[in-house]
Amino acid sequence: MSKSYLCGNSLSFHCPGCKRGHGVPVDGSRGWVWNQNLEKPTLSPSILVTYPANPNAAEEFKEWRTKRICHSFVTDGRIQFLSDCTHELAGQTVDLPDWDD
Repeated sequence: MSKSYLCGNSLSFHCPGCKRGHGVPVDGSRGWVWNQNLEKPTLSPSILVTYPANPNAAEEFKEWRTKRICHSFVTDGRIQFLSDCTHELAGQTVDLPDWDD
């Protein structure tokens, strides 16, 4: 099992902070550079994922009522969460989990 997954021109990985996948194009069209390593990926520059607020979200999705931010660097198979993240891993660096199909 690898830490990331290449599908077409996009590299995806599971974000343990957001508890969902993030993906970026690595074909040179949008600025990200990838080291071609699925087990210990390095992506540059940083990855900023934002989820807009949905004030009408149902009670079971109440975390969606406020804007959420995930900002990170992925280096050598580790993900460094920057301090502007709104999840509990802000400011921490952790290993990327295995990509589970």
